[in-house]
Amino acid sequence: MKNKVLFACLVVLVQSLAAAAFAQTSPSPKAQFAAESKKIAAAYEADKKLCNDETSSKARLQCRRDAKAEYDKSLAAARVQMNAPKAVPAPVSAKAVCADCGKVIAITQAEKAGDSGPLGVIAGGAAGAILGHQVGGGTGKDLATIAGALGGAYAGKKIEGMVKTQTVWTVSVQYADGRKANFEFQQDPGMKIGDSVKPAGASIVRE
Repeated sequence: MKNKVLFACLVVLVQSLAAAAFAQTSPSPKAQFAAESKKIAAAYEADKKLCNDETSSKARLQCRRDAKAEYDKSLAAARVQMNAPKAVPAPVSAKAVCADCGKVIAITQAEKAGDSGPLGVIAGGAAGAILGHQVGGGTGKDLATIAGALGGAYAGKKIEGMVKTQTVWTVSVQYADGRKANFEFQQDPGMKIGDSVKPAGASIVRE
């Protein structure tokens, strides 16, 4: 008989879950408890009717006791469910955390000499050789020519580097893990200290 009582309670529980699944609006805890109480009471009455089918008074009495115990247990579970606090979902960040992003901590601007090519060296060397050839005579003239060529080549290299001098912006970035990195720009990057930046190939851009 106890198995019959358990089966009846299981049927009531399944019906309750099905009703909750198909409900369009979620009832209040008190309304849900009232509905559950009615279902549990109906199941209890059905169990007591089943107990009347027992052949002996002792078996009927035990059946009613089991039915009452299941009724009390189901009612207590419904009451706990009514008073249970509603779970509050954790707030979802609207913006994903960028592990490779950082903050601009410094911006410097400086003049950087360009790389000199062979043209400046050749031109400077030729000019130095001409000037050196005009100094002295004989062996001395030859030495002066060589010295003039070497000195002219060096001067030509320096002059070409100065002509190619350009402005460079260096942006220093610090990451959340403490790492620091510098990025050079040939033009004003339009950033300021405190800006959040993210990777863009081998360089960076503002977020």
